[in-house]
Amino acid sequence: MLEKTELIQNRYNKLASLREKNINPFVNRFIPGCYSTDVLQNADTWIASEEKLTVSGRILTIRTFGKAAFFHIQDSKGKIQIFIKKGELPDDQFDLFRDFIDSGDIVGIEGIVFRTKTGETTILARQLILLTKSVRPLPEKWHGLRDTDTRYRQRYVDLIVNLETRKSFELRSKIISSCRRYLDGKGYMEVETPMMQPIPGGALAKPFVTFHNALGIPLYLRIAPELYLKRLVVGGFDKIYEINRNFRNEGLSVRHNPEFTMLELYTAGWDYRDTAALVEDMIKSIVREVLGTTKITYQGDEIDLNPPGGWKRMTMLEAIKSITGLELSWGESLESVVGKVKGNLHESEGALKDKTTAELILALFEEKVEPTLIQPTFIMEFPKEKSPLAKSKPGDPLVAERFEFFVGKLETANAYSELNDPEEQLTLFEEQARRREKGDQEAMCIDEDYIRALEYGMPPASGLGVGMDRLTMLCTDASSIRDAILFPILRPETGRTKEEQDIE
Repeated sequence: MLEKTELIQNRYNKLASLREKNINPFVNRFIPGCYSTDVLQNADTWIASEEKLTVSGRILTIRTFGKAAFFHIQDSKGKIQIFIKKGELPDDQFDLFRDFIDSGDIVGIEGIVFRTKTGETTILARQLILLTKSVRPLPEKWHGLRDTDTRYRQRYVDLIVNLETRKSFELRSKIISSCRRYLDGKGYMEVETPMMQPIPGGALAKPFVTFHNALGIPLYLRIAPELYLKRLVVGGFDKIYEINRNFRNEGLSVRHNPEFTMLELYTAGWDYRDTAALVEDMIKSIVREVLGTTKITYQGDEIDLNPPGGWKRMTMLEAIKSITGLELSWGESLESVVGKVKGNLHESEGALKDKTTAELILALFEEKVEPTLIQPTFIMEFPKEKSPLAKSKPGDPLVAERFEFFVGKLETANAYSELNDPEEQLTLFEEQARRREKGDQEAMCIDEDYIRALEYGMPPASGLGVGMDRLTMLCTDASSIRDAILFPILRPETGRTKEEQDIE
């Protein structure tokens, strides 16, 4: 239940009084003539002309001096100081301000521009209109809301009082727009695929399940658009992309939110090496456009996204050897790999023996290598066992033509050469189905219609997925994915687990 403190009740009382006086506390329409930034950038012109202008915004702190007051209003572009004085405002409007206006209220101002003795550009108000009465006060220190839980739950307050938060999400919008411009300029076509699917597929993840009453069937929120996008490649679209939401029924962490934004694209004729070149050029282009540089700082680390010679490329086995000194191979026996890695992983030797060779090597990579990948790096050649939608490397059926892109210790992109052999794909789906029957909830289901599509023939192709939330984290220097998503998933306010408190 919403709390109603004495301060809130006092504001509700003001609301009632305004209505008794036939003053509308929630005006239907008011369009300002300019933004605060327009006034600040052209102050000399406004001062010289003494022309009236109109602005609107939310009142921040108010400083009153008897028959005069200063306050700042904040609009979507910034903030500007307002000066009101009895005699300059109509009496009824000055009385309205004195008796009913509070910080947090949204007002419209008409006035002329001048500079105070301290040199601050200010608007002398000649008209004041209450546009929206705020009955819930802003945080006591309006210039900084520090409690992370409140910031995420009440993002609207966070956006009001923390300018940096607003800038971060404006930057996120620019990142996505820049991505679209880049791909459109390269001849890619944007498409849309279903977000509710009868068969979950396209990634190894546990889906969210819902039910369609009219059809009487279960549906799944998509974990990836991959299989639908590749159907379009079969249909003849050779360069396509989609930027949209994916949903995975997984835990929360500083890098994971169950609902997230992904760019996924496919290019006919390419393999994963062509896609790697695209990723490098695209991300450099986006970051350069939105930040004005390709040299950034992320969580204290200096990162050069345009290093001499381009981004580093290593196979997963090469990366492991460079960090741990261990020489491993995908065809090595489980016993041999356990003997080599047991001192490098937290799990017991018994637990290690329950894994496959590929799973052990992946675990070693994630624990020992990922935390070292600060500069932009492609990790190439993943185990085929864990890449059921990817082509094998010619001459090495244990290795998939797949890469993941890392920067700032964040896995930001995943790509591979697409498997287009319907017979092999069906065999791999059947293996995934057996894993699912044994309790692996992240294993894939058999999608017979997708196999039918492949039977018509899909040209050679390579696909790519880029986590837009993580790219936003990188560009905004955010340590948590919650700072890159306007409304992250949270536990109900009645209680938070220690895990949630820790990730905040």
